[in-house]
Amino acid sequence: MAKQTWTARQLPDLTGRVVVVTGASNGIGAIAAGELSRAGARVVLAVRDTTKGEAAAAKMTGKTEVRPLDLTNLVSVREFASAWSGDLDILINNAGIMAVPEGRTTDGFELQIGTNHLGHFALTNLLLPFVTDRVVTVTSDLHKIGKIDLDDLNWDKRKYKPLGAYCQSKLANVLFSAELQRRLAASGSTVGAVTAHPGVAKTNLISHVGGLQGALNRLLLAPITQDGEHGALPTLYAATQDIPGGSYVGPNGLIHTKGYPEIAKTSKAARNPDLARELWEASARLTDTDCPISSGV
Repeated sequence: MAKQTWTARQLPDLTGRVVVVTGASNGIGAIAAGELSRAGARVVLAVRDTTKGEAAAAKMTGKTEVRPLDLTNLVSVREFASAWSGDLDILINNAGIMAVPEGRTTDGFELQIGTNHLGHFALTNLLLPFVTDRVVTVTSDLHKIGKIDLDDLNWDKRKYKPLGAYCQSKLANVLFSAELQRRLAASGSTVGAVTAHPGVAKTNLISHVGGLQGALNRLLLAPITQDGEHGALPTLYAATQDIPGGSYVGPNGLIHTKGYPEIAKTSKAARNPDLARELWEASARLTDTDCPISSGV
């Protein structure tokens, strides 16, 4: 059987649909936002740097709007959510950072778990009453080597490891989406939660790594890297195609690093319902936000 070759040209007519894309000022977020607006959606670019967001939006066709959102600051997350009114068809939790030096968010969270997971966890819970279709959370296939330390999510006790912290945050993305889907289904909601990963795409995600290490990274990754346009396809597929809640979408090519979108399989840890529930409870305590629907437990 031939492999699926779905592309952005197969997007449905999205006229009248409203989509929020976090981190849409560059990378696959900007590409996805541009394709969604081209297909007729009104796309809100939720970005930390609105100047960069406006520059990205100026290159897009269709209806776009730029709003400030800093996922490293829960006050900003709450302000974004409190300003929202009207239906939100699709929320795409795309923004992320990768393997950065040790740092802290405004609220004291380790920078990667704070940005990639906790900021999106809070945003989703606050916006969920407005969502009519689905929540798409962008993760990484590196979640498969991630480990969740519920007693030390913020690396207060462990020696900080940039890649380890990244993989933990990406596993947290998948667990969060799985538990959100469980809660939505238990409540009888028709809203779905899905995840997507871009494979290895040429973006500025690891642009902070310079010198010999940066050059070595680019050399080693070159054979399994795809362009940003292909990297955005799993997100677009997850956001618009008729797929079950709880699906995990990624590239269908070489070791799932490149190719066209297909429904794939998450790691065993990512399918642990007890871990998903415990992470949810810890995240709710840390962010002081929780799902505004019945948990079904």
